[in-house]
Amino acid sequence: MKKILFAAIALLFSVGTAFAQEQMSPEEKEKKMVEFIQKEVEKLESSLKLEDWQTFYADSILTHDYHALQAELDALQEAKVSNTDLYTKASDKWADKIYEAMHKIMNEEQWEKYLKQGAAREKKARDKRKAKMLEATTKVK
Repeated sequence: MKKILFAAIALLFSVGTAFAQEQMSPEEKEKKMVEFIQKEVEKLESSLKLEDWQTFYADSILTHDYHALQAELDALQEAKVSNTDLYTKASDKWADKIYEAMHKIMNEEQWEKYLKQGAAREKKARDKRKAKMLEATTKVK
């Protein structure tokens, strides 16, 4: 899962950066996103032995949440936000939504394997970043 999240974040940032630098067309940007999501769904399907209905939901979850993340990151970029914490916060928010949604569609055996593949480490890292940001906010006040 760690690889999936980092790959997703890297893809979204690179797509955004490439769009800004090369004026990547929206169609090309969308095509890259769809290809990335399809590869991730295929990895989940094969590694966790998902049933057809689970594959459908995993695809739907990733499609919705990655597009929502991209929209949020685009809005930050358009607003010329340079604070990387805001980008991290947005990425973590959508990663948490994916984590929670995946838990709902997996059986216990699949969930345990999903966690062992890195989702548990990533969740712990997100929670640690969230606590650190919260602590920094409370110190400022």
